[in-house]
Amino acid sequence: MTPMHRFTKSLFWPETAPFRGILAQRRSLAFFMRRRLAGVDSNMLPTRFPLAWLFAAFVLGGAGSTAYAARPMMTDDARIVDPKSAQLETWVNKYRSDVEYWALPAFNFTGNLELTLGGARTRGDTGIRTTDQTFQLKTLFNPLEPNKWAWGLVVGNTRHPAAPAGASVSDLYAYIPASFSFRDDRFVLHANLGWLREKTTRRNLATWGIGSEARLNERSWFIAETFGQEREKPLYQIGFRLWLIPDRVQIDTTYGNRFGGGSEERWFSIGLRLLSAPFLP
Repeated sequence: MTPMHRFTKSLFWPETAPFRGILAQRRSLAFFMRRRLAGVDSNMLPTRFPLAWLFAAFVLGGAGSTAYAARPMMTDDARIVDPKSAQLETWVNKYRSDVEYWALPAFNFTGNLELTLGGARTRGDTGIRTTDQTFQLKTLFNPLEPNKWAWGLVVGNTRHPAAPAGASVSDLYAYIPASFSFRDDRFVLHANLGWLREKTTRRNLATWGIGSEARLNERSWFIAETFGQEREKPLYQIGFRLWLIPDRVQIDTTYGNRFGGGSEERWFSIGLRLLSAPFLP
């Protein structure tokens, strides 16, 4: 599920509500690119998420959903938003020198095609900047059921408007997500294998991710994963996910870093995920 053109920016992110981000193949592709590009210093945290609470007005109604993964994992899962439904993933990543704010709304109009339009902004000493704008499509070749496995295909494009080269900096990507369910969904393993085309360098790079979800009780999960791309040391992340309202409202928190890395690339995150009942035409 992954990142926002100008229409989505104006709709979801008023100028008084800062944000920016870290995408792994669905989110970390942008992370890899942005760490190479000029960063923004900041110790400021956001004061509000206006859309999150507007969105909650219709998310809290309706029947239960069968969606599970997504935030806070960087490794994607072989699941999509329920047919005719929507979800909103918002989160904040705090690094040593900057803070990122993400919002990723996703929609399933057809039943087996998930559309994500989202993006990220950064609040720094020079102000608020849009750093990522992403369009992504995701489909499944078979649904994930308890004690079975599923796989799918994801394609997308991410622009980096704040990069030195301006709007010309963008990356095409594609990857295959696969998920394996064990012990009646008490433990789920995810694996990603993908391709990234860097427009600025004209390089084609392999990307990958391996992650796991372990259910602690009916409402909470422990997640652990590692992910990376060709020619770079891998990153890792651990965290917890909690359903405040089962299948409707979820919060999470994580810690991550690069293997062998110092404090420069270390991050802490907090996130909010909202899921709707079916309402789309």
